[in-house]
Formats: sequence, structure tokens, C-alpha cells
Amino acid sequence: MIKWWKILAALIIVYTLIWGMLGPVPKLNILYETIRNVYYHVPIWFAMLFQMGFSVVCAVNYLYKSDLRSDLISEQAAQVGLFFSLPGLLTGCMWAKFTWGTWWTFQDPKLNGVAIAILIYLAYFILRSSITDELKRARISAVYNIFAFVMMFVFIMILPRLTDSLHPGNGNNPAFGKYDLDNHMRMVFYPAIIGWILLSLWILDIKKRISILKYNAENE
Repeated sequence: MIKWWKILAALIIVYTLIWGMLGPVPKLNILYETIRNVYYHVPIWFAMLFQMGFSVVCAVNYLYKSDLRSDLISEQAAQVGLFFSLPGLLTGCMWAKFTWGTWWTFQDPKLNGVAIAILIYLAYFILRSSITDELKRARISAVYNIFAFVMMFVFIMILPRLTDSLHPGNGNNPAFGKYDLDNHMRMVFYPAIIGWILLSLWILDIKKRISILKYNAENE
């Protein structure tokens, strides 16, 4: 049976996709209609951060209980998080092209931080694939996962706020909510965050079930 939160996720995503394109938005210099990207770019990153956070919680749980199921879920959550980082990066590049005039700029610490964070998590999966012993793999991967999450948080959330950045809410720039996220946009933006997080949980639920079935089949 389809759980209620999956139906809710689908309804919210459809609502934000349609109303996000048709609803009213503030008329701002430089941004203009591209401000609608805040309904997609930012919530997708929220979903990515949620999954990476859940992955590290499962990693800590494995280190505490030595439960291989937690290790399996931790890996799947990291995969879902990395998957969401790709559309998050793509929508960010598209936004940068229309507002900054370039797809990518190395002068923005947040863009560079995102690239580094993705590489760190790619190394996590390479590390897992290089270790054959499942207990050793789970233990080393859990420790690395904690390191990866801390470094991602530093590169994405902390360093851009301490240095000059083109991103809203970083450096000396005000956040969107302080000057242009009006009530009409909030009616789409906040549900979009919930919807994309629920969608990421839906994908994780599917991947988790497949992973557990595969593990059980291999160990029968």
C-alpha cells in the first residue's frame, strides 16, 4: 500500500512545479523571473543535506550498535543525497548563467565548496568498493562518513559565510527571506522544502528495500 506521506510528497511536488511557474513573484532587478528557481534549487539542496545528515546518523548508529543494517541504510542515504546534489548543482549553474552571466565562477566559495563536497562523497563510495570485508568496510566507511559530513558542512555552510560570496545569505549578502521572499512565494517555497525531502525519503525507502533484499539473498 502507498503510504500517506508518499501521496503527500507527490501532491506537493506537483503543486510547487505548477504554481511555482504560474504564481506571482516580486519584480526584482537582475533576478526577474529567475527568482522562481528558488522553489527548486534551494529545496533540492535541503533534501540533499537531509539525506547526508540521515546517512551520518545511521553511520554513528552502526559504530554504536555494530548493526550492518544501519550501514546499508547509511550507504543508500548517501547515494540518494549525492543524487540530489546533481539537480541541485544543475539548477544552480542555470541560475548563475542568467544572473551572474556565467555557468560557473571560481570566485564564489560556495560553488567551489559544493564541488569539493561532491568529490569527498565520491571518495566515500570508492572507499566502500575497495574493501571486501563487510565488517571492516562498514566500520571504516562510518568513520569516513562522519568526516565527509563535517567537511561538507564546513565547505557549504560555514566558509561561504566568512568570506565574500555571490550567494544570498553568504558573505555580506542578505538572504532571500530578508528582502524578496514575499508571502506569495512562501506559500510555495516552504511546501517545496517538505515535498522534496519527502520525495528523497521515498527514493531512500525503495533503495533501502532493494539493498536489504539483495543482502539477504547473498547471505542465505
